[in-house]
Amino acid sequence: MDPKINILEYVNGIKNKDFTVEEFLCQILENIERSENKLHAYISIDKNNAILQAQKIDAKIKSNEKIGSCMGMPMSIKDNICIKNVKTTCGSKLLENFIPFYDATVISKLKNENAIFIGKTNMDEFAMGSTTEFSAYGPSRNPWNIDYVPGGSSGGSAVSVSALECLCSLGSDTGGSIRNPSSFCSVIGLKPTYGLISRFGLISYANSMEQIGPITRTVKDAAFLLNIIAGVDYNDNTTICNNKIDYLNDLDINLKNKKIAIIYEMMNENVDKKIINATYEAISKFEELGAKCEFTSLSIINYSLAAYYIITSTEAGSNLARFDNIISRGSKLNMDDYDFNTYISKIRKNFGNEVIRRMIIGGFVPSAGYSGRYFNKAIKLKNMLTLELNKIFNNYDVILSPTVPILPFKLGEKTDPLSMYLIDLNTVLSNLTGMPAISVPFKLNEGLPIGMQLITSSMNEKLLLQFAYALEKIVDIKNTPIIN
Repeated sequence: MDPKINILEYVNGIKNKDFTVEEFLCQILENIERSENKLHAYISIDKNNAILQAQKIDAKIKSNEKIGSCMGMPMSIKDNICIKNVKTTCGSKLLENFIPFYDATVISKLKNENAIFIGKTNMDEFAMGSTTEFSAYGPSRNPWNIDYVPGGSSGGSAVSVSALECLCSLGSDTGGSIRNPSSFCSVIGLKPTYGLISRFGLISYANSMEQIGPITRTVKDAAFLLNIIAGVDYNDNTTICNNKIDYLNDLDINLKNKKIAIIYEMMNENVDKKIINATYEAISKFEELGAKCEFTSLSIINYSLAAYYIITSTEAGSNLARFDNIISRGSKLNMDDYDFNTYISKIRKNFGNEVIRRMIIGGFVPSAGYSGRYFNKAIKLKNMLTLELNKIFNNYDVILSPTVPILPFKLGEKTDPLSMYLIDLNTVLSNLTGMPAISVPFKLNEGLPIGMQLITSSMNEKLLLQFAYALEKIVDIKNTPIIN
């Protein structure tokens, strides 16, 4: 039984009785036991319940009872997505004892298809970060080189998939938090159209931009998960009907005469030369497949990073204002000993520095006298950017760019917040416009992964996955993470 198999191979293996759900799960749990002390992909692991669920599913299979399409596949879940009766910390000490009493919609859908959740994965606190170094529970490490960051904020999810500690994972993406760690860990990371997947049960960072999405080892696996979790949810009025599109069907298409745009500003001086060279290689690969690649300009993109941090910090300041640790979150302070303001001040010292930094920004930019100068302008730019991007998609099928402008770097190497924010240079475009994007592993540079990003117009995930599948088929990354 090869732990490197993908979802579809796993499902076929269960159908053919090549192995049982419990046998495969135990193999995954052995992988976790062997490597987790080096990687720290998980914040919590629910081993006993996972084995119990596997045994129940095996019993149903043996009795020829109908089971869901996931057939007991073991997966991990980012620790800001609620699972009923499972601790959900959001990578923060403030929520270290928070146990949700309900399932997120995506979790309910996966449970209905008999997925098994191994545990909750490590993340930057409240999804604010690009390296997973801002987790209150310590950083995760890159399985390709454990001295390096795995990306973030869904770093633990990407690590768990890359290091064979699960079959697949769900992350969340507000400015690149699925695609960034997927690029750094050499896995597939899909950020869907805003509204395609319900956010009910996702602990909010910035409501207008974040989106749940799959992290997998293959494009087909991402399509498989998308088929399950996409669709309208009455608990989330931003969700969109996708007409029950089968994302897994007809992925293999001819790219002849398809048009790909490469935006100059996404290949600027802030992008590492090794990443630039890799992108030109990707362009050549697509041209060999018959696609036509052309450079174009989108000068307004130079303001996108500033607009992104203004909007998301404002929304984060509002969202995090409700966390007071009083009701079900296990406060260690007796509220009777303090007046309310003193209590709140003390309890919020449990926030990490990056969260505090963004909350301060989020309190300042929309305040009286400054909202017109900052927040309102950022919203206008967001709308303008969407209009300009739609114009590009009138002439092109997809946009190609590097996912991340730099290679993975060592833990602790970057301490300046501004240099950290520049990591999101190419990924925030998709979040600001609500359009879908995917990161596909492309090559290794001295053992460190480089991913390519593809972006399409809203609700055009099928085309996005077709282009990603075409790229995946011609990429051959023979090495495996050193942790394996």
